[in-house]
Amino acid sequence: MFRILHVIIWGGCLTLVGCEREIDVVLPGAEPELVVEGRIESGAAPWVVIGLTSSYFDPVDAAAFAATNFLGGATVRLVPEGGDPVELDAVCTGDLPPEALAQFAELWGLSVEVLQANDLCVYTSFTTEGEPGVSYRLEVEYEGTEATATTRIPVPVPLEDLWWAPPGDNDTLGVLYAQFTDPAEPGHAYRWFSRRINRRPAWDPQAGEVKDADYVAPLGSVVEDVYFNGLSFTFTAFRGAAPNSTAWDDDPVNGEFGFFKRGDTVAIKACGIDPGVYEAVASYEAQILGQGSPFSVPSAMVGNVAGARGLWAGYGVWRDTVACVP
Repeated sequence: MFRILHVIIWGGCLTLVGCEREIDVVLPGAEPELVVEGRIESGAAPWVVIGLTSSYFDPVDAAAFAATNFLGGATVRLVPEGGDPVELDAVCTGDLPPEALAQFAELWGLSVEVLQANDLCVYTSFTTEGEPGVSYRLEVEYEGTEATATTRIPVPVPLEDLWWAPPGDNDTLGVLYAQFTDPAEPGHAYRWFSRRINRRPAWDPQAGEVKDADYVAPLGSVVEDVYFNGLSFTFTAFRGAAPNSTAWDDDPVNGEFGFFKRGDTVAIKACGIDPGVYEAVASYEAQILGQGSPFSVPSAMVGNVAGARGLWAGYGVWRDTVACVP
């Protein structure tokens, strides 16, 4: 009986092997879609970036990224609530002097060589600043495609106190703590940004550079007041890392990742955001936090742009600066 079963098993295996054949599967490429990303903060000029989606199999290096983002040739208008439309100007890297080009490269995490090889454009206005309590409609036209989005800049809610402290026995690395009172009216949402504005010391591989070229939002940067409406409380904030950062202390395997260091000077932006911006950023952060986890729930990123993908975000900004000393 065993010998008969043995022959049957081997015969089945040989049959399966003998039936193998190569099958070429050609996956259709997706048509590029328009992408609109922009923001307007209270007291600051708006900026908008126009791009196109890429195929899953397209290259993902900096040059390929630049070729499908920061596109020129679009018409971009800003329409303030109760105001006249303002056409945004395209500021392109091909028109920038070397010193401004270097600043652009640092701000967007791209090399100067990539910027020199690609004429990248950002749309802005030198005469318009965001105002708290005002809604702004964005209108974009690019090669026959039209997209619109509306965001509101909430009135910022100030922090009552802000300080740095080590969370344990280590007296060199710490986090920021803030005292905050949420307004009594429900429906508020917030986002947190920080920026280390002191320069790196002489022993650092990037000695002399400002630690953070721009404000950085850590993962988990957004929250809504569903569970703390009208309450006063203390919260903690860790340090985020800029996209594509090559700094040693932004490496997740490094012991300083996520912490502010004794001696740092940190500028913060505590921002009010509208519900649409909260939902979009929360969906983005959920995607990032769930990467590689078999227990994460698949979900699509949310946007607020009609006729395109992307996010048009208004921020009501409250600013402060804290020195990282005990």
